[in-house]
Amino acid sequence: MVEFRCDHIHLRSPDPERTARFYVDVLGARDAGSVQARGALRRMVELGGLNIFIEAVPDTTPSPPPAPFMGLEHVGFAVSDLDAAQAKLAAHGVSLLGAGIEQVRPGVRIAFIEGPERVRIEMIERKPTL
Repeated sequence: MVEFRCDHIHLRSPDPERTARFYVDVLGARDAGSVQARGALRRMVELGGLNIFIEAVPDTTPSPPPAPFMGLEHVGFAVSDLDAAQAKLAAHGVSLLGAGIEQVRPGVRIAFIEGPERVRIEMIERKPTL
């Protein structure tokens, strides 16, 4: 039986160093170095067990459209304390999108931010309910 499991997500950026700094400085990712991949700089970070590859592209590469659109809509990261995460983000000048923190069902709250290159990032807090 073939087993599938998550290995990485691959982002494209005109400035991989700046994008990697966002994930490291703002979200607490671990810097995993850089390599040349098919002639382009690829920065690598690891966040919550997920490898994020950030590959250089020319400045002329089209930006993604504003959400919603077809395809990958966002990446989600679990946080233990959404209020503390919001405070940390605010200290870095990052605002929550839309309605801010939302209670989606008992014990589950979410909020979205926009990372570099319009990558939508969901933060999800799951607390036990009675």
